[in-house]
Amino acid sequence: MNFQEFKNRVHKTFGLDLNSYKENQLERRLNNLLVRKKVANFGELYELIVKDRSEYVKFLDYLTINVSEFFRDVKMFTVLEEKVLPELLAKSNTLKIWSAACSIGAEPYTVALLLDQLSSGRSHQIDATDLDQTILQRAREGMFNVDAVKNVSANRLNKYFVKQDQKYLLNQQVKNKVSFKQHDLLKDKYPQGYDLILCRNVTIYFTKEAQEKVNRRFMQSLKTGGYLFIGGSETIFNYAELGLQKTSPCFYKKVGQ
Repeated sequence: MNFQEFKNRVHKTFGLDLNSYKENQLERRLNNLLVRKKVANFGELYELIVKDRSEYVKFLDYLTINVSEFFRDVKMFTVLEEKVLPELLAKSNTLKIWSAACSIGAEPYTVALLLDQLSSGRSHQIDATDLDQTILQRAREGMFNVDAVKNVSANRLNKYFVKQDQKYLLNQQVKNKVSFKQHDLLKDKYPQGYDLILCRNVTIYFTKEAQEKVNRRFMQSLKTGGYLFIGGSETIFNYAELGLQKTSPCFYKKVGQ
């Protein structure tokens, strides 16, 4: 079984669209997985993940590259805290926010912390989604290692976390502010009516066509005046065509088409 056939079989069996990932990056990453799993070829890898559900879960976890931390890219989260969220809060008492491909939950929880301080006593809807069910369960637990909280200020660390051995447990009040569910950006229906969507350092792994599709669907999910917050290594070149205005690095505001 060659690489293309492997991708086609995975799509047919699991509904996972590997053809929307950048081919060279994906093939290199999966060749490394063959070595790790000590399997000879893609045919054997396919048989492994079909026969053993736990192996498919591990495959998915490896594929989705779960790297995340609180306030990842501090400068951009400062823009979020000092400009974007205050602007949105001035227009609406209740914000609807989506953290797409949220990984271990550090990103939506960061937003929850900021909103707790910027709009104390007001309730907001924070939806967090990811393809990987295993990582979503970790996110719900809210336990983080030292690296994940290294950008959290001492005051916030003391206020919102409890240290347990060498890890930090987020308090239940903040965890309750975020709702987690499984979602595949490449095939599932997109929810609507958001003031802010965060999708950071994810689409860099997708083909240009898949990026275009995802960005168009995000635009449709935003309210007019809402913001899309992407990663520092990502750029939307045709933002004007999509009905977006680039307000600063990483931030695009929906202005209509």
